[in-house]
Amino acid sequence: MSRHPIADYALLSDCRSAALVHRSGSVDWLCFPRYDGPSIFCRLLDDAGGHWDIRVLGDATIRRRYVDGTLVLETTIETATGRLTLTDALAVGPGERGHELGARSPHAMLRRVECTAGSVELEIEFAPRPDYGQVQPGLREVAGGILISGDSSPLVLSSSVPHAISGAIARARLTLGKGESRAFGLQYQPDGDERCWTEEEIAARLAETIAAWRSWSALHQRYEGPWRDLVHSSGRVLQGLTYQPTGAIVAAATTSLPEEVGGTRNWDYRYTWVRDASLTLEALWVAACPDEAKRFVDFFAGAAVRQLREEGDLQIMFSVGGERDLSERELPHLSGWRDSRPVRVGNAAWSQRQLDVYGELLSAVHRLREQVGPLSGDTARFLIDVADVASRRWRKPDQGIWEVRAEPRHFLHSKLMCWVALDRALDLAESIGADDERVHRWQVERDEIRRAILERGWSERARAFTQTLGGDALDASSLLIPIVGFLPGNDDRVRATVDAVAERLTDPRGMVYRYRVADGLEGREGSFLLCTFWLAHALALGGDVSRAREVFSRAAASANDLGLLAEQVDAATGELLGNFPQAFSHIGLVNAAWAISQAGGR
Repeated sequence: MSRHPIADYALLSDCRSAALVHRSGSVDWLCFPRYDGPSIFCRLLDDAGGHWDIRVLGDATIRRRYVDGTLVLETTIETATGRLTLTDALAVGPGERGHELGARSPHAMLRRVECTAGSVELEIEFAPRPDYGQVQPGLREVAGGILISGDSSPLVLSSSVPHAISGAIARARLTLGKGESRAFGLQYQPDGDERCWTEEEIAARLAETIAAWRSWSALHQRYEGPWRDLVHSSGRVLQGLTYQPTGAIVAAATTSLPEEVGGTRNWDYRYTWVRDASLTLEALWVAACPDEAKRFVDFFAGAAVRQLREEGDLQIMFSVGGERDLSERELPHLSGWRDSRPVRVGNAAWSQRQLDVYGELLSAVHRLREQVGPLSGDTARFLIDVADVASRRWRKPDQGIWEVRAEPRHFLHSKLMCWVALDRALDLAESIGADDERVHRWQVERDEIRRAILERGWSERARAFTQTLGGDALDASSLLIPIVGFLPGNDDRVRATVDAVAERLTDPRGMVYRYRVADGLEGREGSFLLCTFWLAHALALGGDVSRAREVFSRAAASANDLGLLAEQVDAATGELLGNFPQAFSHIGLVNAAWAISQAGGR
């Protein structure tokens, strides 16, 4: 089983797929050609899952960073004899700049080592294990590299360094002196092209990838408020979770990293949730220009329009290509991160009813209406259908934002977001072509939702807005009441709710739990980074900027040395838990920083 802390990993992205690289130089997670495709390496989840390791011999001091404005990783390794720089990237296409980032990705991982002082001895171990470690491929040395053959994942390793092949592992050892370098490329080649790249070609593609990311950052990233570097870094992470061909956005780069060490709350997050993707686009409005906004709306309109026309619910999630069936299955041959079984692919939540998604989608379109631009007739009709379904269904119970695997309930957050759906639809009514009768109906239902939340969502016993209508249990999602504009941040009920969450729904470190009631699943979970950022955001809206900064800083301190955040934090140890990096957490960081900046934080 993999034992490395989640925080030890770095994300690489070509806006189509993702890799995780351990600080020691091992690629322990890589999926080609899509985020949600079967892995090539998954030592992250099991030692037998495959890896690509470039490591120095002997003790070493390791520092790493992203090359400025990019998701290209630069690791500096110092030993007793010398210093080495390892540069890692997922390649983007030649000539890509700005909005084109990822448009012509060659599906290739690039690695380059250069000795910058003294001499350094290296070992390389290349052990691909396609299809989540279920395939031990054949390796055959050819001129310029190694061909990897098997039932799936056609791969070519470009390398000028001779490897000794033993079974399904290729190994090499070399010593580099000052000024010497080597470059390697792993190419996914479904067209059968077996040509290896030269070192010069790999170096050129690496330079192109750096230039492409920098051009995207220079064109898009304008935020200049507090925590500027963290906000810009989060913006690049969110862009790195975007699937360029369709505009879909994945919730995280991984599957089955657990919410509790050794626990069973292990889910596959490599899909595009309507909720997460909508919130990501809204966060990119702050952290970067969301140039994917129109494709994003068109993607969901195309994927879901027939469901709404057939009187169904809006499916809450899709694959990055728009496929609907995300049936969940377990991979029993994998032991999981720190023996956290089961490892799952697919996600059974795809068939749940979650009524909040209508609000998140319409809120994103409302916020990004300038970027979305003129709507096609089909897309406008889809958005009208979204508002219509929210107006008809808001009274029904559902599984809610937290996807509880138990009986549906009347979650306050779901009602709140149906209110958001109608509120934003009313403001968009003219641009989407809604008729007067429909607009009147939306107004009536919006007012009914407001009345229900104010009368039944507030608990005198709890002195707070609660998880469910008529209940007393707290839920961090009630912090969204001021964030979405339902009530002002200085409303007495909002302030009481914020105080109740801060006092009764936090761990000893002051990090916020989602809730503390039974949810139909075994085990526990850590505190939730998104919810902690929500607390900072709500405090800022209430005018308590000093407390907001404290809470924000506490949550932001959970980021690793590269600014990456997982989903949760272990209450006892402060260690990151859950899938990584997590869009939700970076969304919360961006929006909270923006709110504090707008409230006068400096």
